[in-house]
Amino acid sequence: MSDRVNRQWRLATRPAGMVEESDFEPHEAPVPKVGDGDYLLRTLYVSVDPAQRGWMNEDPGYMPPVPLGEVMPAATVSQVVESRHPDYPVGAFVFGYFGWQEYALGSRGLMPSQVFVPEHPLPRYLGVLGGTGLTAYFGLLEVGRAEAGQTVLVSGAAGATGSVAAQIGKITGCRVVGIAGGGQKCAWLTGELGLDAAIDYKSEDVGARLTQTCPDGVDVYFDNVGGAILEAAIAHMAQGGRIACCGMIAGYNAATPQPGPANLFLLIARRITMTGFLVMDYAARFDEARRDLSAWLADGRLRAREDVQEGFENIPTTFLRLFTGQNIGKQVLKVADPARVD
Repeated sequence: MSDRVNRQWRLATRPAGMVEESDFEPHEAPVPKVGDGDYLLRTLYVSVDPAQRGWMNEDPGYMPPVPLGEVMPAATVSQVVESRHPDYPVGAFVFGYFGWQEYALGSRGLMPSQVFVPEHPLPRYLGVLGGTGLTAYFGLLEVGRAEAGQTVLVSGAAGATGSVAAQIGKITGCRVVGIAGGGQKCAWLTGELGLDAAIDYKSEDVGARLTQTCPDGVDVYFDNVGGAILEAAIAHMAQGGRIACCGMIAGYNAATPQPGPANLFLLIARRITMTGFLVMDYAARFDEARRDLSAWLADGRLRAREDVQEGFENIPTTFLRLFTGQNIGKQVLKVADPARVD
């Protein structure tokens, strides 16, 4: 394999404001050689997530900044094409974080990865059965502590994490209201996903609609966006309400930091809890969550939707879709079909 080319997308510049395709550069490297204890992976699907925008900044967050000139990190579903590792046979499917490249070398102690036997379509292991589904599961049930009969509000409700969080709310027996951008997304939420109401932030007054749809207040708010919608949600929280802070996509591409909500005193007055979390906080319980998510998929209570783009050359373009609201459900890019192994 050493004479073959490994196409990569590397971080070229740190964005100032909205991310652009020119912030990435294509690169060709040799396909890695496989030594003792190694296994070579062919990327099949790449996860595209808003959190990657934060990794591009110079200031460290919960992950170190991606160094300029390095492969852009991302979750991937790959297939073993060559192996000198007993636990990674040729043909096996592997979940890991091998980034925007066609081939990657796995090795003992080099990078954590997991072999799995697919029972669902492969993109689902980057969505509802991957990081976004796990984030929704623990964010709503553990951080938000949603209970039957309560009112749950989810922003970014037509996105990868939000759509799963909203459905878990319904499965739990909650009344669920979703916020999304555009009539098509809102119709999907109240139609196929069965939410009790949806608010189109692009064409409706969010505050007024929250008064209409949540007359007794919001018990749990699953926040994916921050900004003005977070402020509106705080204004409509019930006493003792919980806010699970998952993401702040409204500010990811801001050239200067956005001001925070002006009504934070309500957290005191109404005894509201606002908690940030990372899915890795619950890593020891991932198997438990995946069992529940898989069972809900199997019995039809949980629906998955992936927005699958194709072509390795289109990864940066696909990434930008997240910030223009073009995707519904989990954004994924297909790099290659799996190989048949006899």
